[in-house]
Order: sequence, then C-alpha cells, then structure tokens
Amino acid sequence: MIAILQIVQLLLNIVWWIIIIQAILSWLIAFNVINTHNDFIRSVWNALQRITEPLYRPIRRILPDFGALDLSPLVVLLIVYILQNIIIPNIAASYLSTTAGY
Repeated sequence: MIAILQIVQLLLNIVWWIIIIQAILSWLIAFNVINTHNDFIRSVWNALQRITEPLYRPIRRILPDFGALDLSPLVVLLIVYILQNIIIPNIAASYLSTTAGY
C-alpha cells in the first residue's frame, strides 16, 4: 500500500512540474521571448497542452469566465498540493497505524 502511495506521490510531482513548465512556456510565448515558429518549441507546447488539457477541462466548466485570465492551472496545482501534503500522508498514516498492531 505504501508503495502505491509513493507512486501516486511521484506522479503528482510530475504533474506539478508539467503545469509549472507549461505556465512558464506560455508566458514566454505571450511576451514573444520565444515563438511557436520553431518546430521544437511548437512540439513541446503541443505535447504540454495535450497532457494538461484533460486536467483543465472539467475545472474550466466550473469556473466563471475571466476573459484572458485562465485560473484552471492554479486550481489544479492547489488540488495536487492538497493531495500530496494532506490526503496521501493521512492515508499512509492511517494505514501504518492499522497495520502496526499485527
């Protein structure tokens, strides 16, 4: 059980970094520091969008429209943080406390 929770922690950590990298890349593209005419940048950007869009889509349906401001990455990061630092440690602690008697 603990091994499964560690794998989930690792996957959540990877999702965290993917969202951070996508946010930084979007700012760099928005301010024309880099552009999507470069094949490598375009392929990285498309890959990041394909990875994160299924995470953002349900949240975008719930959040009100803020125009150009997209808060769905922030909400996903908040959910990932809550899972990593509150829910998974509590599951692990309760599992360890129930198996300690054996």
